[in-house]
Amino acid sequence: MRIKSRGNEPVVDASAFVAPTAVLVGNVRVGADCRIMYGAVLDSEGSRVEVGSTTIINEHAVLRATAVGDAEHPVMVGDHVLVGPHASLLGCTVEPCSYVATGATVLQGATVRSGANVAVGAVVHANAVVPREFFVPPNTVAVGDPLEVFAPGDEGLAEAIKAAGFAASAFGVRTPFEDRINRYRASTEVRAEEFGAHLEDTVVDAER
Repeated sequence: MRIKSRGNEPVVDASAFVAPTAVLVGNVRVGADCRIMYGAVLDSEGSRVEVGSTTIINEHAVLRATAVGDAEHPVMVGDHVLVGPHASLLGCTVEPCSYVATGATVLQGATVRSGANVAVGAVVHANAVVPREFFVPPNTVAVGDPLEVFAPGDEGLAEAIKAAGFAASAFGVRTPFEDRINRYRASTEVRAEEFGAHLEDTVVDAER
């Protein structure tokens, strides 16, 4: 399904396959020979989503840009990228010939360099840079530039996440890290306003 949002319609190369149950919203560009599989969601919000040629977006992956916070955060995915089922790419850049595996997440402002592998269940935190051909192990958290990789429960993980500036990058919210109640209140208010634009969405077509 292709949806016009904020005055923008998705543009899909004629050689690409977009599954009937995939959803493309707004300023989305899909390159030649891409395969956007069943249940995937590509949502530009107030920014854009660009997917290069021969890139595979597997089932139920989510690619969502944002234009709130300090800066616009498009989703930019290069050529020959594999995005696994249930992966989430949120306002990030994934360079050509890299792999984001099943259930992995790449957060706002992060960059995954060419040849890198973000393995199953791993998280690349906000504003982190994964070096070229680097392997982020399964179920770990990669933070910072230069990159540090933590297992859940590692000493220093909470401080590294605090320093990553996720709330500021993702929501423009600068409430102190420890003040979770007010931080989450402010974050939901930001998203409610941003997502409210979808009240004016229209379906361009139901299937290719």
